[in-house]
Amino acid sequence: MSMNTDTTVILDTGCANLSSVRFAFERLNADVIVTRDHDVIKAATRVVLPGVGTAGAAMDALNSRDLTEVIKQLKQPVMGVCLGMQMMANKSIEHGGRSETGRSDNDITCLGLIPTHIDHLDSKGLPLPHMGWNQISVSDHPLFEGIKDGSYLYFVHSFKAPISQYTIATSEYGEKFSAAIGKDNFFGVQFHPEKSAKVGAQILQNFLNMGKPA
Repeated sequence: MSMNTDTTVILDTGCANLSSVRFAFERLNADVIVTRDHDVIKAATRVVLPGVGTAGAAMDALNSRDLTEVIKQLKQPVMGVCLGMQMMANKSIEHGGRSETGRSDNDITCLGLIPTHIDHLDSKGLPLPHMGWNQISVSDHPLFEGIKDGSYLYFVHSFKAPISQYTIATSEYGEKFSAAIGKDNFFGVQFHPEKSAKVGAQILQNFLNMGKPA
């Protein structure tokens, strides 16, 4: 048995940014496991839900790996990154041009961990996707310990979680939107901390500080 009981599991969703997220944690000397093994996930100190692509394809991947119910039952800190954050919502309109009924208004049912919905980002005519560095305003959530208002993080997205009671950080691109959302032990970030230099590394370190064994 491993002597290190402080493990960070990245869910193996088959998505493209898995490696960059893993390397970002390894740079912080975290013990990282990429897995879809249910027992390993349940035993983890904390869990990361990565994601790149469309909500429809990502939910298909979770369902095909029987991970949906496992995620919903987790009690340790769980962080979604980019699309991973959006998958924590109840629904998303982003289905990648496919839908079960052939209707474009057929929303994707997501994990339902945070009671919000994912909609188009109203960029007010600014180019989409929203891509590049943008400032955030933070709350006192432990994920943003030591992070100043106005800090720059790296974003790539065309969809957003609206401002709600579950918003724990905001940003603005045309409209104000949730840069991060959270409820109980589940929270997600719309930006890419793994691509966000020192500020992103601090946010990942804050996540690593959560749920540490006594």
